[in-house]
Amino acid sequence: MKAAIVEAVVVEGKYDAIRLHSVVDTTIVVTDGFGIFKQPEKMELLRRLARAQGLIVLTDSDAAGFVIRDRISGTLPTEQVKHAYIPEIVGKEKRKKEPSKEGLLGVEGIDGDTVLNALWRAGATPLNGEKAQSVRYLSKARLYADGLSGGEDSARLRRQLLQYLELPVKLSANRMIEVLNVLLTEEEYEQALTQVKGESK
Repeated sequence: MKAAIVEAVVVEGKYDAIRLHSVVDTTIVVTDGFGIFKQPEKMELLRRLARAQGLIVLTDSDAAGFVIRDRISGTLPTEQVKHAYIPEIVGKEKRKKEPSKEGLLGVEGIDGDTVLNALWRAGATPLNGEKAQSVRYLSKARLYADGLSGGEDSARLRRQLLQYLELPVKLSANRMIEVLNVLLTEEEYEQALTQVKGESK
């Protein structure tokens, strides 16, 4: 049985939409890659959907996906947009002859449970109206105190933590703060950090 959520979801291609349709019942908009930036009417649709029901951006975890994600979020009010991330998994979709430029699976190549979990972790609202309230415990000061910024080994530790959490390692420190405040409780964050620091010794 598919989940039903309030927010509309934007993905890059039609095969991503097919994957999403298999696990969730909601409005799905396809960007046609970078094509959306030449289609003002589609950008306006995203604005209207974001105002009406909120929007979740679910792009691939490669560089192109981040460009599309940043362009969309940069044109819409922050409070109307949520970000869902798939893990970086090396591989090739069955329908493709060659892997992507960065050799990573896109949304279409990720299993349905992982895609759906990414939406829940992003704060997707079930249609029953029960919406979990996120608590902001992570800040720039906390990131520094925990050794994830400002130190000689901070970049490596940050990358290891993101890999451990199955999140894109390309997340900047600021985006990481935003994402972890939504995806993890403070206790889960502390447990993950302790685990990663233990493994890196």
